[in-house]
Amino acid sequence: MSWTLIKPMRAGFQTAVALIYPPRCLGCGAQVESDFGLCGACWRDTPFIGGTVCDSCGIPLEGARDGHRVECDDCMQTPRPWRQGRAALLYADRARQLVLALKHGDRPDIARPAGVWLARAARPMLERETLIAPVPLHWTRLLRRRYNQAALLARALAAQTGAALCPDLLIRHRRTPMLDHASAGDRLTILAGAVSAHPRRRRRMAGRPVLLVDDVMTSGATLAACAAACHAGGAASVDVVVLARVAKDD
Repeated sequence: MSWTLIKPMRAGFQTAVALIYPPRCLGCGAQVESDFGLCGACWRDTPFIGGTVCDSCGIPLEGARDGHRVECDDCMQTPRPWRQGRAALLYADRARQLVLALKHGDRPDIARPAGVWLARAARPMLERETLIAPVPLHWTRLLRRRYNQAALLARALAAQTGAALCPDLLIRHRRTPMLDHASAGDRLTILAGAVSAHPRRRRRMAGRPVLLVDDVMTSGATLAACAAACHAGGAASVDVVVLARVAKDD
């Protein structure tokens, strides 16, 4: 069958599907103009990060940039084991709901638009040889959840930027307890030695910049453990990008 016939048939099929299953807002389910989008109200309620941010963790800061590196008080007090960090959203309002839906609500479709938001935040950190890698889940948690949300985000980011992706660069070989209510110091202690480079993937990051991807940064302890594993595996540098950053007051 020629392309001149296939093209109108495909367009007709897509129109029929759109009539039966119209695009819905990722946040509230209201009808929108295109797939994987937010309605006007949800867009307004989603706190995208812009302007001046901490160069280490991506938290918004007051004032204008002056051409020098800027860091928040926490990052100056406790230097991060990575070069730069960025976040697409603040972990609040509609953004918090989207992250929780992706992580616990069986909503992997959220990763696709999130890849666009992550690309916008991460682009200044990307280099020609950058290798994108997700924060790993322990296999028992992966079995229960059925997917690693960080891996979905990393794949979406790689698709948006064209950067190389290694979804199993790191291994979480020790299951750790949930860290939601642990202090920053306790998180570092719990995660010490829990993550290492995959022995068959170490050569992929040797001498290359690595960009770690996760859904949320709270204290940064998980990303610190992953960054340490990358440095031990021979990465030239490590940067991090997360979908959402928890503000200090949260």
